[in-house]
Amino acid sequence: MSIILGIDPGSRITGFGLIQVEGKTPNYVASGCIRVKHTQTADRLLEIADGIGEVIERYRPVESAIERIFMFYSADSALKLGQARGVAMVALAQQELMVDEYTAKQIKQAVVGYGGADKTQVQHMVKQLLNLSAVPQADGADALAIALCHCHTKQSLHQLTGIKKTVKRRWQ
Repeated sequence: MSIILGIDPGSRITGFGLIQVEGKTPNYVASGCIRVKHTQTADRLLEIADGIGEVIERYRPVESAIERIFMFYSADSALKLGQARGVAMVALAQQELMVDEYTAKQIKQAVVGYGGADKTQVQHMVKQLLNLSAVPQADGADALAIALCHCHTKQSLHQLTGIKKTVKRRWQ
């Protein structure tokens, strides 16, 4: 059993989601948001790092994944999100967690089956895939989707690795 932490970085709200994988089945552990209260940039970034540190300390994940930045409306937005994402990655690395990165399109493809899915479709599929009684809050759902994407990607790679080994053995 392994616990995967998904992070949806944001300069005001950073979502987190944790799933536990038993065999091939992902199960919900927790999700939520780190809501930044400070106005000074350095204080905001420290709040994000501390919040992620608390999540790691409480749930002890063994793997982590984060959303990769892909496009922005303004340079200022890109900079703020890049800072939040960087601080999140440092917080994960300080706890010696490997950090895998996925684009929004990869995450949506893995969870919904369509890379252009909207937020409500992602929330609905997260609810279905994790057998939740209610639709999770948007930022928490995005973070859970990142964790699910990581889980599905690892399982696919594991299967491909097994296939390659089988084929290789047959031809030897």
